[in-house]
Amino acid sequence: MDTFLSTETLIIELLLVASLVAIVVRRLRVPYTVALVVVGLLITVQQPVPFELVPELILALFVPPLLFEAAFHINLRDVRRLLPHIFGLAVPGVIITTFIVGGLIFWTTRLSWPLALVFGALIAATDPVAVVALFRAIGIPHQLSVLVESESLMNDGTAIVLFNLMLAIAVTGEFSVLGSLVDFLRVAVGGAVIGALAGFAVAQLIARIDDYLIETTLTTVLAFGSYLLAERLHVSGVLAVVAAGLIVGNLGPRGMSPTTRLVLFNFWEYTAFLANSFVFLLIGLDVNLPALASNWQAVLWAIAAVLVGRVIVVYGLAWLIGRFSQTLPWGWRHVLNWGGLRGAVSLALVLSMPATLGPDRELLRVMAFGVVLFTLLGQATTMAPLARRLKLTGQSEARIGYELRHGRLAALRAAESHLGQLLREGIIARSVFDEITAAINRQMTTEAAALNELMRDHPDLHTQEMLTARRELLRAGRSAIARLQRDGIISENVSEALTREVDAGLAGEATDLLPAPE
Repeated sequence: MDTFLSTETLIIELLLVASLVAIVVRRLRVPYTVALVVVGLLITVQQPVPFELVPELILALFVPPLLFEAAFHINLRDVRRLLPHIFGLAVPGVIITTFIVGGLIFWTTRLSWPLALVFGALIAATDPVAVVALFRAIGIPHQLSVLVESESLMNDGTAIVLFNLMLAIAVTGEFSVLGSLVDFLRVAVGGAVIGALAGFAVAQLIARIDDYLIETTLTTVLAFGSYLLAERLHVSGVLAVVAAGLIVGNLGPRGMSPTTRLVLFNFWEYTAFLANSFVFLLIGLDVNLPALASNWQAVLWAIAAVLVGRVIVVYGLAWLIGRFSQTLPWGWRHVLNWGGLRGAVSLALVLSMPATLGPDRELLRVMAFGVVLFTLLGQATTMAPLARRLKLTGQSEARIGYELRHGRLAALRAAESHLGQLLREGIIARSVFDEITAAINRQMTTEAAALNELMRDHPDLHTQEMLTARRELLRAGRSAIARLQRDGIISENVSEALTREVDAGLAGEATDLLPAPE
């Protein structure tokens, strides 16, 4: 009982620390996760906290909600446009990084070739939590944010699969090119298939249920259950979570009520906040500063190897893929390169290594912690100045004014709709409804007039809104076509033909269903 109470007390204390840090960083404009690591370091310097950062805690408890929340909010249409670059960085990029970092570590430290490759694999996965949060604050282009976040989601699974293969080679001393390739494909594809099937099943359930508590519970079961099921079947649990989040995040909301969407998004945002808070605070608490100092040369070589590997992969693959697909702007490449932070997954992998590796296991751990600290304290804190120097930040005053007035109008309309529901349910009186509705309508008239004037002065805003409206109408038409086919009103052949027309319109091509704006 005393042990349980001590653990509960520690958790509450860490939550309080995380909350206080979050309050402070809002004023200082420092990346939240970076501040948590610094606070953890300060705490452990003053008085070490009695706990052990075990890999199961990160991989099984913290990683699934982090990955699911990120995947849940990614739009597959955005991913499709950047898919060649995302796939290139997440699969070939991770493999190339493993061998570049492994080779440099082998030549510069005492580690053997197999162990150097193990380090290359465990440090290959990027963790852009601090960077993506910063992107949202400083107004980085949306597509660039999607690219950075999607790469991280995909490369986590690749790195973990590759790490397990390299670790098996290091422990057994046996290596087979064909066998390793088959294992890699089996684990990666198997995890993705399991997650996709589970995500599709839950999305179908959500479409038939109108209870936000049950729907939220189903997504929780999906996030953790897909990971556990995949691991039980000896395939990638990380890729299973990513696939499940992508599928349910793109299919599930179509069948959700507005209340469910609001509750679900808030729940996963809070869950990800908790997981991030614990992970990065515990990283700071678990760093052994004396060990880092005594192995400073190996740590510096590890940092250099990771930086060199990232440069080669980002600029090399961007050039190669750009010859056959969309070319990334140079500014995006610079951000991708410097934004390749390392975090929770790398630490979980290095902590999961067996003790049979001997004293080199501790060196690998120290090097991994050193790289993570450098990327968080060095790269994350300098990302904002880099983005500003590259002129990738900020929005015009007209755009900010447009978004403010558009948001106010949307909020007022939602309030008016909800007020009508309260009246119909007998919760408020007619006199109260009339008084509040009149005030809302006056404010809506003011905001709408200001918005119209803004769009007249800035035609580009009017064009963008027309395109957005057209896309939404086309999506509504697509849903209606699917419903008609499901109800047997139109045949499957006609449904497919109409759907192709709508998809052509969504892709920016001409369609007879809805004319494009001039």
